Amino acid sequence: MFLKLFSKPTPPSDLELVHKYQQTGDMRAMGELFERYTEMVYLICLKYLKDEDDSKDATMQVFEKLIELLRKHQITNFKSWLHVTTRNHCLLQLRGRNGKQVRVDDKTALLMESTSFLHLLEEDQQEAALQILEKGLTELPPEQKTCLELFYLQQKSYKEIAAITGTDLPKVKSYIQNGRRNLKIYLENHHEQP
Repeated sequence: MFLKLFSKPTPPSDLELVHKYQQTGDMRAMGELFERYTEMVYLICLKYLKDEDDSKDATMQVFEKLIELLRKHQITNFKSWLHVTTRNHCLLQLRGRNGKQVRVDDKTALLMESTSFLHLLEEDQQEAALQILEKGLTELPPEQKTCLELFYLQQKSYKEIAAITGTDLPKVKSYIQNGRRNLKIYLENHHEQP
């Protein structure tokens, strides 16, 4: 009893802070999350963007996005959800840079059209999701698979893909569009299964 009088209160968990923000809009809860995870977000950004100033800007952008995103998503593991959100933000920034070669160390770039898929996953489920993605790629017709890998993973333009594959430009666009749609359907179907 005596020690309880002098002990510090236990700080709220991440999920308690998230729920407080979702229910009340209290920016102090968001500030606490910012303090806890600024360094982690910055280091993830630095890993992808390879530039300190760009990484600082991206860190602030991620936390600005959280103000809206936290109102829309049910989150069970904030840290892993934030990790995926940060990574996707960086991948989108890299994809938007013109003329720069982008290296992505996994196949999540193919999920750009369906980033909410990864937001919903726990960290331990993400590896399984990537395996489903790889399996989904093998299920696509070879032309679609090749075009998707060249476009997303090697960051080739439509014209470059046409030259590499010997396929005309409208067909390349069609393969990418259809492949992306088929892959999204495959992922959604296999994500719902236990």
